[in-house]
Amino acid sequence: MLDNVINIYKKAGQTPLDCINILKKEKDELRFIPMTYAGRLDPLAEGVLLILVGDECLKKDEYLSLPKEYEVDILLGFATDTYDEMGKVIKFEKSEDFKNFATKIQKILPRFIGRIKQSYPPYSSRTVNGKPLFEWAREGKLEEIEIPSHDVFVENIEILEEESYLGSELLSKIKEDIGKVKGDFRQKEIINIWEKELINKYEEKYYVIKLRISCGSGVYVRGIANEIGEKLGVGALALKIVRTKVGDYSI
Repeated sequence: MLDNVINIYKKAGQTPLDCINILKKEKDELRFIPMTYAGRLDPLAEGVLLILVGDECLKKDEYLSLPKEYEVDILLGFATDTYDEMGKVIKFEKSEDFKNFATKIQKILPRFIGRIKQSYPPYSSRTVNGKPLFEWAREGKLEEIEIPSHDVFVENIEILEEESYLGSELLSKIKEDIGKVKGDFRQKEIINIWEKELINKYEEKYYVIKLRISCGSGVYVRGIANEIGEKLGVGALALKIVRTKVGDYSI
């Protein structure tokens, strides 16, 4: 008997469609059955992805509305135009004080909990005037439109741990991660930018705060990372995102 819902782990670099195609290749009984996914993940995000099979596809909206849980590593001191490591660096601030930033972050976290209004990231698939925001961004025409926002619900955010990377380790991780992504995401240009930022800073330390975020549907976790950086005035981005739960489905 076929499962109506298949809970799989989307790896970094895979697309949800990649995951469906892998399942169809591995399981002959799924080859000609309708399948869809409930809840998109960014190219480098990983974790729980629900694949709906057959008639369960008709209930997609129900699955999209399920609560989510994420673990996100936030790199302090850098801001990019995509709010994660896949973007152009638009702000950099180096400070040894970042290793003590957990206390400052703890103080501002209540601002992100409850019903909040969140702007869509410039590099997202939300359409404005019939065109995705990422196309407006790539064409350098964001100033011609108003970036929309939406109401979302964040149940809780907690700090899990702090860690650090040497500049050499950070650059190696970023290059490896970006190398996993297929398609046109400005990979070569982005890697060149990161190399210029870190090439002479291999022995410097860069600090990361890991958060667990429990939230409702529609929350952009990388958006929260960027907003935390803005509130702190130092810049921040999502270095790693793992979706650990969707409703009762977990890793």
